[in-house]
Amino acid sequence: MRVSGQEGVFPFPVKYGYAVVGEVEDGPDDLLGQKVFVLHPHEERFVADIQRLMPLPEGLPPRRAVLGANMETALNALWDSGAGPADRIVVVGGGLVGLLVAALAARLPGAEVTVVDVADRARAAHAMGAEFHWVNDAPDEADVVFHCSASEAGLCQAIDIAGTEGTIVEMSWYGDRQVSLPLGGPFHARRLRLISSQVGMVAPSRRPRWTNARRLSAALRLLIDDRFDALISQEIAFSDLPPSLGSVLAREAEGIATVVRYD
Repeated sequence: MRVSGQEGVFPFPVKYGYAVVGEVEDGPDDLLGQKVFVLHPHEERFVADIQRLMPLPEGLPPRRAVLGANMETALNALWDSGAGPADRIVVVGGGLVGLLVAALAARLPGAEVTVVDVADRARAAHAMGAEFHWVNDAPDEADVVFHCSASEAGLCQAIDIAGTEGTIVEMSWYGDRQVSLPLGGPFHARRLRLISSQVGMVAPSRRPRWTNARRLSAALRLLIDDRFDALISQEIAFSDLPPSLGSVLAREAEGIATVVRYD
């Protein structure tokens, strides 16, 4: 899965990444000097199509704006889910995307939102306005379950905790991994609905009226909220990346999101 500008194959070297915030140094007068978000691989300096640039809304710091693509994914998933006020909503997987989903869901009037994970995400979940439970203590009879753990065990748990005719929104990217699911038992008897949410297209409920650009603009506006700073665990200078990248990308790495700062 590639976005515009990505080059190469793993392992390194590879031109990768897709969420960049920078300042326009050359181009139309109305954009010069503006801070913009753009879906582009991580680079110190690059040339981008003007149509792909999204000026940051007033009040959004560039550091937090790098979460724009992830917030767009979360917004699309909430639309896909059909979740509404007073629903019992569970998010399985308290990574960056899962916590953003929880934050948006927690704004629904009267909604009961819980983040479930094998790692301690209590502080981050509470900052997003949600409760936190360990995987062995997840609430059941959920109206909507968002699965964001990218694990077979997490998706199986999502099936277990969804209530009768509830909706499970699968947001994980498995790549070439195969997963096995228990599609008998609760899944069949409770008439559960399993749907895929992927940010490449606007959710069907909004597609007749919303463009990708309108959705991204909305996602950036949603980030004008100081609580989302809690999701950025660390900031690393580009010059310090060589000795740090291994620990940042390690499977057992702590933290939620890392920002790379280009000087």
